[in-house]
Amino acid sequence: MILLSVAGWYTFSGRGAGWLPQDSWGPWREKRVQNWSVRIRVNSWSDAAEAYVHMGKAEDFTMKAYGRPSTATTVMDGTRFTLTPGGEVTGQRSREYGAR
Repeated sequence: MILLSVAGWYTFSGRGAGWLPQDSWGPWREKRVQNWSVRIRVNSWSDAAEAYVHMGKAEDFTMKAYGRPSTATTVMDGTRFTLTPGGEVTGQRSREYGAR
């Protein structure tokens, strides 16, 4: 019983979101952040979100916020992205690359 409880907590807290079925993920939505295109989807069963960030053919990467925020910094222009498990994405360009 304890093992089942721990497995349920792990999965539905967001940390085990990679094990959940594709049907539990909502539709992709698009957003522009600091001149980057971002596609985001949120899991309806757990505290988890995924984002696909890209700028044309120059650079792209995937972020996964499973139970806690995820951060990534682009190589091209030093923009630091943060994705929350609720599906909010923010981006801030580094001063080194001309942030205002």
